[in-house]
Parts: sequence; C-alpha cells; structure tokens
Amino acid sequence: MRFKFHFILLQSLLLFSHLSLAQSRKFISQFSHFQSYYNPALSGYEGATVRGFVRNQWVGMDGAPKTYHLSAEMDFAQFGPFPEPALMGKNAFSFNFLHDQYGPYQENEMILAYASRIRLSNSTNLRLGAGLNYNNVQLDGNVLTAEMVNDPILSPFQSRFAYMRILDFNLGMALTHYNFFISYSMHNVNQGNFYRGEAFMDRKSPVSIFMAGYREAVSPSLALSANIMYRNQADLPNHLELNVKMLFSETFWFGAGHRVTYANNFQLGFVLPQFRIGYIYELPMNRSYLLPNVTHEFTLIFSLFKPGRLRGDERVMIW
Repeated sequence: MRFKFHFILLQSLLLFSHLSLAQSRKFISQFSHFQSYYNPALSGYEGATVRGFVRNQWVGMDGAPKTYHLSAEMDFAQFGPFPEPALMGKNAFSFNFLHDQYGPYQENEMILAYASRIRLSNSTNLRLGAGLNYNNVQLDGNVLTAEMVNDPILSPFQSRFAYMRILDFNLGMALTHYNFFISYSMHNVNQGNFYRGEAFMDRKSPVSIFMAGYREAVSPSLALSANIMYRNQADLPNHLELNVKMLFSETFWFGAGHRVTYANNFQLGFVLPQFRIGYIYELPMNRSYLLPNVTHEFTLIFSLFKPGRLRGDERVMIW
C-alpha cells in the first residue's frame, strides 16, 4: 500500500516537474499576499512587512509535499517625513526565501529585489523592478521513478545525490493606484545559463507573469477585492488563477479562489492592527487527475508600521 501511494504521488508530481526537468511550478493559493515574489516591481507595495506561509499539500498522505516561504519588504519612504510614503517614496527592497520539495527534488530559492517608482499623478505610480534569483536544487537519485531512470539526462544520477546551483534574473514593471494594480514580470531571464554543479536540468525556461488586482469599499463595513494571475512558460501548461475576498468591519474576510482546471479553494482571514492571518482550504478538481486529498495553506503577515489607510477613507483594505 505504501509503495502504491508513493508511485501515485510521484506520477502526480511528474505533471509539474518532469516535463520541465526539475522546474516545478510553485502554487500559492493566496498569491495576492505575496506580490513581490512574483514581481520585483511590487516590492514594498504595502510598505515594510514580514510575510510567510506554509503550504501542506495532499494532507494525510505520508511523504506529501510541503512548501515554506518567508519574505521581508522595506519601503524606505516610511522612515522619512512623507505624509503619504506609498506615493512620495522612490526606493524599496524585498527578500524572498522559498523551500519546496517535490518528488526527488528539493529546492531552496532566494530572490533579492529592488524597485523604483515614478509618480505619475496624485494617486498613481509606475514601478520598475529587478531581482537576483538564486536556486539551489538537490536531486535524490534514490527515489527516481522508472520513467526518470530511463531519461538520458537523469539516469546517470540514479542511487546518488546531485546538486545544481543556478543564478538568474527577474524583471518587472507595474502600474499601481490606491484601488488597483496591473503588473507584468519575467522570471529566468537568462534561462539558467549561469550554474554550478551537475547539469541534471537542460535549461530554465523564461516565465511570463501577469498580475492584476482591484479593491473597493462598498460600505463602511464592507470592502471587496479581486485578483487574477496568469503565467506562461514554454515547457508547462498555461496557468490562470483568480480569487475574490469580502472584508467585513476591518476585522475578517471570507473569499474563494479558482485555479483553472486544477483546484478550487475557500479563504478565511483576520485583520489585526499590524497582523494579518489567512487560511486556505483547497480541493483539487476531478479532471486534474491529481491526488484527491485536500491542501491547507496558512499565511501570516506582520507590518512594521501601522498599515496606512486610503486617503480620505477610514477603512483598511487588503488585496
């Protein structure tokens, strides 16, 4: 029974990792809370914060994958005399760390990013960003499937460990407003050509990411937000994901999300003066052919300063 589970698990993971030779797609159901991971131009968009999440996939199955993420963002305008630092400042930085394990691969990813913004109007900025992306990928040749063993690239690493360290670049731009943002970024601009170690990956394909969000106060006790993300990568299927949230009385939110052809999720979160706590309950869709067990995702966000409110409005807004 245990062997059968591991076989099914690895086959499911192959849908996301083997076709791209160890380039797994990182799914974050609460993607709207981790904008700087996807686009360096959005570093510091919500000010100086520390963010993290834990994603426990296919709960209840021994050996199922887990993902851990920790990030820090800094908008230096918040340390100055600006009455509206989100508009008046120019420089922001972010650091993202993500640990992921999928099939025979274990990956540590670090992104150091810088963003600069140009004020276009009283409420709108153009943001440009660049990030240095470092990946440390380990291959455990002891758990290769029969299909992997027959792969000419992976077969030499059977029954042993191999490491690959890759240095690459991310670029991004975004148009941001109090109530909306539109952004585009590209990861792996250099396609993984700077690396050290044993080449068990052919190359890293560039990833194009489009993200957009809109938020609006409907009444003194209700606010709505909607977010969408689209990713394009040559060696993986296109990915479209969206979510909608309702924020009640500045205190808690409910929401729902959909990852096209893969999964649906339900969201719950709480807003404290400097904390946000979020939870996702995700259900795979039958036609995705993934394991049927649910996924849990927990998020914690800490703002170094009390979050700013919208100009002329006393309601806290979230993406």
